[in-house]
Amino acid sequence: MTIKPQGIHHVTAIARDPQQNVDFYTKVLGLRLVKQTVNFDAPHVWHLYYGDAQGSPSSILTFFPWPGISKGKDGAGLTTATAFSIPASSLSFWSQHLSKLGVDWSWGKDSEANDLLELRDHDGMRLQLVGTNGDARSGWDGVGSIPAEHAVRGLHAVELSERTIDPTAGMLENLLGMKIDSESSGRANFSMGSGASGAKVEVLGGVQDRGLQAGGTVHHVAFSAPDLQTMELWQQELLGRGAQVTQIMDRQYFKSIYFREPGGVLFEIATDDPGFAIDEPLLELGRKLRLPPWLEPSRDQIEASLPPIRL
Repeated sequence: MTIKPQGIHHVTAIARDPQQNVDFYTKVLGLRLVKQTVNFDAPHVWHLYYGDAQGSPSSILTFFPWPGISKGKDGAGLTTATAFSIPASSLSFWSQHLSKLGVDWSWGKDSEANDLLELRDHDGMRLQLVGTNGDARSGWDGVGSIPAEHAVRGLHAVELSERTIDPTAGMLENLLGMKIDSESSGRANFSMGSGASGAKVEVLGGVQDRGLQAGGTVHHVAFSAPDLQTMELWQQELLGRGAQVTQIMDRQYFKSIYFREPGGVLFEIATDDPGFAIDEPLLELGRKLRLPPWLEPSRDQIEASLPPIRL
């Protein structure tokens, strides 16, 4: 494998109520809403991006809020946990913060024995706040209730649930160039690049019930490619080794390709550039609806079809 991912670029999930989604991820988790746009394949649906101050790769969680969609179910073939990195010294702050807001949470440990807080959002999506040391990333400090020293630093890891580990592990190692760090009791842990926070994938095997992708579940996980040239090489290599890969898609803020791993989880490779400041100033990210040029002629109809949201 000549091209290797350096980490997670973003995670995209499905929500139900857009206002509840905005309130939870900006006020409870303290992430910045870095982009209001639409699902380019279904422009009547919001596509909301959350992350750090500039929407850096490895900080981004995005949602398709789809009013009326049924509730999904965790199970095989889905990403069943999305973990964020927080300073280990901030675990006490976060436990108090969540309790004050009436958010149920529980203690746990990750595969590296880091303490974590586990919780779910309004739609039941499973989230983890993992206490880490040495994560140099800066979180978003624009939320008054969450001091900068306690802010979420970015994504830490994702968990994939599978009926069996082997076919998925083979793709992660042999086609995606990840390194297996440990394997025990039906779980295999992989890393990319330096293996830091934001570059970890955990595969849980032995999950027999098939998951249902709908409200409160992850739609896909995107891995990071630094630029379009690297992505093109990656696409060619994946195709040459038998993977069914899409053409390159223009997602305005990055270019993408998509494919499924053997267990059914949808993967994306996304470029780091051009980023979210391409169509609005950095200080104004996420304040207004932004549309790609090919949807701009339909702005009036699109705006009329979207449920209103308040920041």
